[in-house]
Amino acid sequence: VVVLLLFLCCLNPAAAGKLLVIPMEGSHWLSMKEVLTELSKRGHEIVVIAPDSNMLRDSSGKHELKTYPTSFKKEEMEELMHSFSATCFSEEPFLTRFLNTWNQFQKSSSIFQASCSSLLYNKEMMKYIEESKFDAVFTDPLTPCGQIIALHFSIPTVFFLRGIPCAIDIHAAQSPDPPSYVPRVFSLNTDHMTFSQRVKNFLLSISESFTCSMIFSSFESLASDFLQKPMTITQLLSHGSVWLKRTDFVFDYPMPIMPNMIFIGGINCAQKKPLSQ
Repeated sequence: VVVLLLFLCCLNPAAAGKLLVIPMEGSHWLSMKEVLTELSKRGHEIVVIAPDSNMLRDSSGKHELKTYPTSFKKEEMEELMHSFSATCFSEEPFLTRFLNTWNQFQKSSSIFQASCSSLLYNKEMMKYIEESKFDAVFTDPLTPCGQIIALHFSIPTVFFLRGIPCAIDIHAAQSPDPPSYVPRVFSLNTDHMTFSQRVKNFLLSISESFTCSMIFSSFESLASDFLQKPMTITQLLSHGSVWLKRTDFVFDYPMPIMPNMIFIGGINCAQKKPLSQ
């Protein structure tokens, strides 16, 4: 008993931490805000860094907001979000939907890359991050700017995401992802596939690596230049400590996951309203 009491005296009590938040635009922020509200209630100090053209973020008693200048306007981001929404509910042919989605990803990638570059090469903001001694970075890896900063300052990362195109999140976390069994986006396949559907699924998985290398190439170049070493998007995200995934096997097909991947699909229902008759 005496030894146990001495051991307990050596333990530090749980303390609040200092969290650096680098979020995504649009609906991604709405779910993240719910988490930050809860963390604030538990005494954590939260600093959100966002471009001055941000759409939904605002300073509140729950967190501190710091902004930095960018080359694009708020109206450009709003137009991009609206076009994404229109494509999601489009009933156009497969090829048309694919090309529209491809163009939108290119536009969004260009805007987010420009925003990230503005942050990384903002000396005042980088000095602030370095001097603040944050305990962790909380970010959406769909735009890996937060992870670039985390690696640069050797800060642990908590990812908050629904998913990343081409299963980059699965590969970065080193989870198995057999194309013969896991249906690919746009394939319209189920988890019960015929041989020809499995072949189609396999071919789509090969094309994904080419497609996403084009979409994320600007981020890979930016990360390689800033970190001063060659870096792919998969390598960059492989350093994440915890993956909080806003999904569930109710939404997606069951698949193997790693121990540091945690499903929190219910958070999408945190704010709900009754449907009209």
